[in-house]
Amino acid sequence: MDRKEVLKIINRGEGPNVEFKESRNAVNRELYQTICAFLNRNGGHILLGVRNDGKIVGVEPNARLKIKKDIATSVNNPQKISPPVYLVMEEVEIDEKMVIAIYVPESSQVHRCKGRIYDRNEDGDLDITNQHDSVSLLYMRKQSVFSENRVYPYLTMDELREDLFGKVRKIIGIRNPEHPWLSITNKEMLKSAGLYIKDYSTGEAGFTLGAVLLFGKDNVIKSVLPYHGTDAILRRENLDRYDDREIVETNLIESFDRLMQFIAKHLPDPFFLEGDIRISLRENIFREVVSNILIHREYLNPYPAKLIIEKDKVVTENANRAHGIGPINPANFSPFPKNPKIAAFFREIGRADKLGSGVRNIFKYTPLYSGGVEPQLIEGDIFRTIIPLVSVEEGEGEQGKTTQKTTQKTTQKILILIKENPSITRKELAEIIGITEEGVKYHLARMKEKDIIRRVGPDKGGHWEVVE
Repeated sequence: MDRKEVLKIINRGEGPNVEFKESRNAVNRELYQTICAFLNRNGGHILLGVRNDGKIVGVEPNARLKIKKDIATSVNNPQKISPPVYLVMEEVEIDEKMVIAIYVPESSQVHRCKGRIYDRNEDGDLDITNQHDSVSLLYMRKQSVFSENRVYPYLTMDELREDLFGKVRKIIGIRNPEHPWLSITNKEMLKSAGLYIKDYSTGEAGFTLGAVLLFGKDNVIKSVLPYHGTDAILRRENLDRYDDREIVETNLIESFDRLMQFIAKHLPDPFFLEGDIRISLRENIFREVVSNILIHREYLNPYPAKLIIEKDKVVTENANRAHGIGPINPANFSPFPKNPKIAAFFREIGRADKLGSGVRNIFKYTPLYSGGVEPQLIEGDIFRTIIPLVSVEEGEGEQGKTTQKTTQKTTQKILILIKENPSITRKELAEIIGITEEGVKYHLARMKEKDIIRRVGPDKGGHWEVVE
């Protein structure tokens, strides 16, 4: 969130989705009631360092770190907020005063603050704990809005795959040997993940659609969602049909693995150093792309999900419950979880990052992978992701020749500029050549790999040298 967006929120004033807290030196006592109410209603923005009348007073410099730490600790403490949540907090400077902006997403679950249930309306935060009709309506609304919460009361543990629980525990054990899921039963794991709940419209408890999608046997998934699946297609030579195809119609855990294998089979993974560590650009980009089409899909919509690899791009499409229309800008977008429990489960097993960071990683690494071309993520009833492909080694036909010529021209421009000014920065190169700074970083890395140039001295204060 940037300064301009924060000022827009302040100018609109407080309302159902906006709350100001002065919080100059410490967290306001009512903050967690507001967080709970936002989670239970439609989400919203909380601005710390702003008075109720909209006057910016700022959070004191020596209190900022402690305030953010206290909030992060409290919202992950079930004694304070139950179930716990992850919140995005950003510091935004306005007129030499610092505002802490907190984005609270709408949750698919009903949350409590110190055992009390709060809801939000125009007048603020309402304690509805003892209003049984209001509480029942809240549960019913959550289940109707978030399809992952649909309850199947006749589904039993026999319809779920025992081996997947073992696989999940193995993955989690490597990441966190102290994780509580390692020492509880399979059913307790599902309850802990919010995949076994009570349907307050019928009074029946059972496993949810999320549980079916994550752990269900294939025939059970097909029975619940006959149209479930992701169509992975390679279309480079035979443009009317396909060169390779795999229809993935299994649980989400194995769907992720199979789609990543399809990506690895057909896309290159160029050498790249981030600092002193070699990383996989392909893994960092498509891990987020694949998890996105599985996590954020509207599963009650029969629109077929697709992952299509073409000569010059990878395109994904999936049904979506849109919260905006048009291209996503990573600088100012507000992440919104479409299936929060499935997303949380994917984070636990390392298949996804924290809310919002996945989109930022796609925008960070794609220009390095594509030679400076940025990705497109387009929000709508059908969510589309477009990852451009530019690779000299993988270039084929006229498209490959064009790509190679473009890359060679960029390399020549960089060489000329480095010879003229060995101390030139990446930012200066990007401005002169007309590509992104990440694109320049990509070309410099490739040129270093091929011993065309070398870096002399540190990144800051050093200079480039052309290898003759």
